Amino acid sequence: MADVIPSIQGRLVEYMEADGKAVYVSLFAYAKGMLMVENGYRYREGAPLSEYFHNTGKALGAIHRLSKAYAPVHRRPDYFDKYNMTSLDRLIPDEYGELKTAVAKRLEAFRTLPKDKGCYGLVHFDYSDGNWHIDMDTGAITVFDFDNCMNGWYMFDLANLWIHNEGWTRREADPARRFALMRQCFDLQLRGYRTETDLPEEMLEKLPLFIDMVLIENIVDELECSAREGEAPDWEDIEGAAECLIHGIPYAGFGEAT
Repeated sequence: MADVIPSIQGRLVEYMEADGKAVYVSLFAYAKGMLMVENGYRYREGAPLSEYFHNTGKALGAIHRLSKAYAPVHRRPDYFDKYNMTSLDRLIPDEYGELKTAVAKRLEAFRTLPKDKGCYGLVHFDYSDGNWHIDMDTGAITVFDFDNCMNGWYMFDLANLWIHNEGWTRREADPARRFALMRQCFDLQLRGYRTETDLPEEMLEKLPLFIDMVLIENIVDELECSAREGEAPDWEDIEGAAECLIHGIPYAGFGEAT
């Protein structure tokens, strides 16, 4: 994880005002390495791509291991502080009633999930290859952009990894082969994750439910971003996720391949 650098006053966060608005500023060390996209999605020369998947899982496992021992001084939001139908009913336009119903159904299922320290704690909530740098000499991963972190299920971050593995397999036309490749990527990530910490098997078995949780977050993010910009949401960007939720379609081949 990228190191935080204190100000010359020795504070990790500085407060100031700009245009009558409160601004809080933190400074972090530049994460050594580069994004995968900056290297054309080519991994470091001479190393197998399996190392990359292993290391992404290991870095996430380290974050969750630390989270399980973390005693917060200042509380971060809990999942249902933001993801509840009181808030989402206002955010999702009324004409998308089927989507609202599908989201409400998933939220009911989420409320039945356990929240003990072994499976619930502070999570990154945006763990993807846009938020880490890779040292192309050693393969070491430095994670950043913890702006969205909240108290949630550790499985959310793992499900986000699953979804982003689709980018490595989308050119495979055969659904059965595509599923096998996604499972192979995820298994490598899970192996790396388990070198740092572990999760109860019953939580891992709920991966499809947590994939739906990530799809909801993706939809909410698009709607929030468009609202901030004062623009209409680009439903083409999120209609795939919406269709999966409305019709119960497994995302990116999860489940029995046909």
